[in-house]
Amino acid sequence: MTDSTPARPVVLDVWCELQCSDCRTALDDVRALRARYGDRVELRLRHFPLEKHKHSFAAAQAAEEAFAQGKGWLYVEAVLGRVEELDRAGEPFLVASARELGLDAEEVDTALVDGRHILIVDADQAEGKAIGVTGTPTYVVGGERLDGGKSQDGLRERVEKIIDGLLDAEG
Repeated sequence: MTDSTPARPVVLDVWCELQCSDCRTALDDVRALRARYGDRVELRLRHFPLEKHKHSFAAAQAAEEAFAQGKGWLYVEAVLGRVEELDRAGEPFLVASARELGLDAEEVDTALVDGRHILIVDADQAEGKAIGVTGTPTYVVGGERLDGGKSQDGLRERVEKIIDGLLDAEG
């Protein structure tokens, strides 16, 4: 019996910052990639909070707690969809968003206080800097870094070309 699904999915790292309007724009590409490739591609959110956005580090930690509760991408999309509210309200908005999505909002709040996800966020940011990420969104797939912070024109097509090449190489 043969299975058309590769043994290991292609890994697509999406370096993102949850207070970034360019990352909100990139959600359409992320959704399209998820729809096109399904489980053939492992889409991984990688955190790259920028100093110019004062709530981005807390948002990254809250997103990690949402992933721990099984609703990470849903939470990421909800927060990115309301960047202006995050700008205005900060951490209370992050907790309220968790509650709206049916997450354990008290646990999200506690995670922001106890810092249980800080090491993940710090490690992502350090790795991003080490490989040359300077802004968000940035995609890394098949060893290639594609910077969507400068321009997202044609970006999804470039990502798809790389993924298709990697999947063809496996087949």
